[in-house]
Amino acid sequence: MKTFRRLLWPRLAQGLVGRPLTEPATPPPDEVVEALAARVEATARARLGRSLSIRQVDAGSCNGCELEVNALAGVLYDLERFGLRFVASPRHADVLLVTGPVTRNMREALERTRACTPEPCWVVAVGDCAADGGVFKGSYAVEGGVTPVLPVDLVIPGCPPAPAQLLEGLLALLGAQDEPKRVVAGAAAEPQA
Repeated sequence: MKTFRRLLWPRLAQGLVGRPLTEPATPPPDEVVEALAARVEATARARLGRSLSIRQVDAGSCNGCELEVNALAGVLYDLERFGLRFVASPRHADVLLVTGPVTRNMREALERTRACTPEPCWVVAVGDCAADGGVFKGSYAVEGGVTPVLPVDLVIPGCPPAPAQLLEGLLALLGAQDEPKRVVAGAAAEPQA
């Protein structure tokens, strides 16, 4: 027993005082972040007249996408400086950010959340699972992706998508919604892609 204690304490002390064994995350280039922040804020304010409010809904995922979404609120990406913020209630949201495949147990909750969200409301499917069921496709407990349950405005692919991809996707969504419609013979027509 004494031999075990002699071997254990130095290792514990080294673990408590020493540096962690993980490598630090590589920060995105500052000029890319600043340009992205300016574009997101200008587009959100022009489209909505205020910052963009996001309600994140987990429809049954493995939490990989949630980790990346939570990284947006951390010090590295700092979502608030982009004019984006997470809200606790769908009644205050402009965007529903849905992660994971829609499970049978979460289908009704997701539909109710969308019903509570005021217009304009955009639904964003985050990750491969939200797009089509991903690795959970074909499971007895999974309905599939978000599209069979709600109309999806944007799909951000990846398993999981990086925080920078999430920001780019939200910017693309705002930009697409902000395109002016062409007027043809007194009637509005859809812009051509």
